[in-house]
Amino acid sequence: MALHLRGQNLSLRDIAARPVITLGRKKGQDPSPATVLRMLRDHDDAKPPPRKGP
Repeated sequence: MALHLRGQNLSLRDIAARPVITLGRKKGQDPSPATVLRMLRDHDDAKPPPRKGP
């Protein structure tokens, strides 16, 4: 969801206010802007999965 919101050029604080944590100790709360920033950065730094093909 955060990737979709980033594509709409929303600010980091606007993105952090939308998603809700579904698991763990902070269940039901909004993630902090720092957590959203870290999540987006980790996603951008991740290697793409290997492609299957001939």
